[in-house]
Amino acid sequence: MTKEELTAWALANGWQMIGGHPSLTKPSAPKEAIVRLVLKATVANLEVKKPAGKWEKVGGEAYPKITPDEQDGPPHGLGFAQVPSISMLMQENRDRQVFAKFGG
Repeated sequence: MTKEELTAWALANGWQMIGGHPSLTKPSAPKEAIVRLVLKATVANLEVKKPAGKWEKVGGEAYPKITPDEQDGPPHGLGFAQVPSISMLMQENRDRQVFAKFGG
């Protein structure tokens, strides 16, 4: 996958751009990122915000080694399995975006 493909996948799956990174927020604080994709020139990193406020890299890989999921799930190779609640968090963020469009 490329940087552009990863960004497009993330934005289509409930992620939003916060601080220049595709990010997920927690439902109680929808303006504060708790999971983000740091997309550099040659690699992509998955980072999680620790309770102390510091970002911790949980996975990362060079773009050619990242492969899309066959059923629109998280791409393989970035360490999404290291974040156990990632699917639920993505769904909550996606739902919040959909409902925000109705309330506008």
